[in-house]
Amino acid sequence: MEEDKVDVANKVAELAVDSSDSATGETISKNALKKEAKKKKLEEERLRKEEEKKKKAAAKPKEQAQKPLAGDDEDLDPTQYFENRIKSLASVKAAGVNPYPHKFDVKMTISEYIEQYQRRVMNKRSSSLKLYFYDLYGGGVKVQVMADARDYDLDEAEFSRLHSGVKRGDIVGICGYPGKSKRGELSIFPKSFLVLSPCLHMMPRQKAGTATENASAKVKYIIRIIFTCLQIPLPVDLGVDPGMTRNPETYVLKDQETRYRQRYLDLMLNNEVRQIFKTRSRIISYIRRFLDNLDFLEVETPMMNMIAGGAAAKPFVTYHNELNMKLFMRIAPELYLKELVVGGLDRVYEIGKQFRNEGIDLTHNPEFTTCEFYMAFADYNDLMEITEQMLSVRMVKELTGGYKVKYHANGVDKDPIEIDFTPPFRRLEMIQGLETMANLDIPKDLSSDAANKYLVDACAKFDVKCPPPQTTARLLDKLVGHFLEETCVNPTFIINHPEIMSPLAKWHRSKPGLTERFELFVNKREVCNAYTELNDPVVQRERFAEQLKDRQSGDDEAMPLDETFCTALEYGLPPTGGWGLGIDRLTMLFTDSQNIKEVLLFPAMKPQDDLPVKANEAVQTLRTYLGQRGSIGGGSISSCSCSCWR
Repeated sequence: MEEDKVDVANKVAELAVDSSDSATGETISKNALKKEAKKKKLEEERLRKEEEKKKKAAAKPKEQAQKPLAGDDEDLDPTQYFENRIKSLASVKAAGVNPYPHKFDVKMTISEYIEQYQRRVMNKRSSSLKLYFYDLYGGGVKVQVMADARDYDLDEAEFSRLHSGVKRGDIVGICGYPGKSKRGELSIFPKSFLVLSPCLHMMPRQKAGTATENASAKVKYIIRIIFTCLQIPLPVDLGVDPGMTRNPETYVLKDQETRYRQRYLDLMLNNEVRQIFKTRSRIISYIRRFLDNLDFLEVETPMMNMIAGGAAAKPFVTYHNELNMKLFMRIAPELYLKELVVGGLDRVYEIGKQFRNEGIDLTHNPEFTTCEFYMAFADYNDLMEITEQMLSVRMVKELTGGYKVKYHANGVDKDPIEIDFTPPFRRLEMIQGLETMANLDIPKDLSSDAANKYLVDACAKFDVKCPPPQTTARLLDKLVGHFLEETCVNPTFIINHPEIMSPLAKWHRSKPGLTERFELFVNKREVCNAYTELNDPVVQRERFAEQLKDRQSGDDEAMPLDETFCTALEYGLPPTGGWGLGIDRLTMLFTDSQNIKEVLLFPAMKPQDDLPVKANEAVQTLRTYLGQRGSIGGGSISSCSCSCWR
């Protein structure tokens, strides 16, 4: 026992004995020496592993060492990129794999914090051949996909082959689980990854923005992340909020020609454009709900008519082979809708396309969308109140949260104006206002030659252009546009038009020569047109006769006589108010769009002369690389020299 105590004491003494460091002359304990030896051993092991790693890397074939990672082929020109993708698809087909699967079951969406999802790849990055990052977009929402080789049942070569073939724009299907990356970004970690539809063309990339644009985008991104993490819906849509301004210079795809001709690319790359058409859809849905709540019945009337009536406009003409007759694409549904009111449908409306063979400019497209409603036992005063209720009290308030809308009326490079929809809207008498603003004394009898000459001289005096034919109605319209419409920035009703300008409107009950009609102007543009309907068949025939005189003078926009409609009036049209609204121009206001093409998914465009050539080049490329001599997917491809390409 005594010996054991001595042994322990000796060991304790040894631990306390100091050693001398030859380099410094200082003494260190044995414990410190052991720690130093362990540290040295670990460093030697690290150096040995690094040396082995370098030897292995040097032993690999040069091709493997130089294997391009994701995105290197983005440096190719678009034609070479397209050909490379065709080659890739050909090799996939040769292996017996269908690069266009028939179906992929989607269980959840991104907004529901998905585990299974299918959408389009908009960005791809790789840190190695074992780790790829993707940004997937769908429904205006982005999520990161983090594909790690360790999560797959594939060997390294198969994993690399799968993901190196995925390009920007490909539509993919993913099965996996949600989580966060090391940086804390919400991500999907896929267990399986399938290309559902490859994108064969090179996708445009976002160019570097200004500091202000980048800061704005970052703020929107942070807001979206916060609300996603809190699992609550965004209070506003962070694209183009209705009533707020936007800047097309921040778009990924900026070229207008490409955006309008290839709208699918525009929608794919520019989130704000998607929001424009969502706003348009909300406007149409709102109008439907508003009218349905007032017990209106939605109806459909013919698109092709034997007579182009209901408005002063030049129609498109087509031909019916079986009936051996000309038909006109409708310029307005008005006469049909009033016939329905005669039949006892007291409240009817129609939302649909109209076609007018006229000019194309910033506010006009040959094909456009309107809403028209007809309300028995109402007059134009009732319709002004309904218009204020629909647009101001309800629509603007619902879309924007207030009554004021910002709009770049003078271009996106100028400061926006503020349009105030606060009711009641301003009312402006047409003839009285024109006489006051232009210091004119217009003859009372507007059907006289003296009145026509007076207006011709007035246009010449103020340098107001009115191309032939210089009918009294056209001269008045040009003067009103020059003097009155220019003052209508905030919503303004121009009221009580002359009978000579309004062949379907009822005469004013207290002002001879005028009608009970109004046009609503916002930002100097007509948005709405309405009036108390003329229901006297005798007077209606007289008005059509006056229109015939204008037509004989060369005005091809004057209305023709519609005897079918006049006969319907003879059965009795109750006191009725009729109203029409341009959906496209209203959408322009609420989305800060200066060109009507911005709010039409497929606007009218001039044909491209080189499209047939491009089509044939694409066909030859497909033939060359798929090696099927014009037969692809069971169909045939032949050269195209037609003008059917958009």
